[in-house]
Amino acid sequence: MFEIQPMNAEIYRQQTRRITLFIAGGFVVLALLLSTAAVKLFGTPGGDNFRWNLMGVLTGLALTIAVVRQYLWSRPWMAPAVYGWRLKRSLMRVTNVMHYVKTGVAAGDPAAMKLLRFYHLGVTQMHQLDGNSSDLSQMVREIDTHREAMLAQGLDTEQRRLDPHWLDVVKQWAA
Repeated sequence: MFEIQPMNAEIYRQQTRRITLFIAGGFVVLALLLSTAAVKLFGTPGGDNFRWNLMGVLTGLALTIAVVRQYLWSRPWMAPAVYGWRLKRSLMRVTNVMHYVKTGVAAGDPAAMKLLRFYHLGVTQMHQLDGNSSDLSQMVREIDTHREAMLAQGLDTEQRRLDPHWLDVVKQWAA
């Protein structure tokens, strides 16, 4: 279950830039080393060694992904990047059923109302963390209207936790 946490956007961007540079640098070094090794081991001198270079780069990419997921993902210094990934992944889960969510909201279903509120809070934070306020400004009216509809129904507007049950409930609006 994902929960939206308060986070300073400037510090988040600074930390995620540093993490990105570290991981990208590691990938570049691995790709260069593995490409060079593949060409030396399997290539032909003066020949076309493109496929061995490509294999080295792809192997470097696979190793980088494996190292990040297996060894670095749980490190405390990776927390901002992991949080951002989990936030975007949670928002995508809601986006995938948004047509059902909107149908449920139109019918006044509390689970759909809460799910849309979580989505609005999550998108707001994502845009703030990414420093993308222009896209967020286009949603302000929708966010405010939905918040007022929730208040009118007596629903709590602080929906900072994604409850997987809500996703199951809104899928029932498919029928």
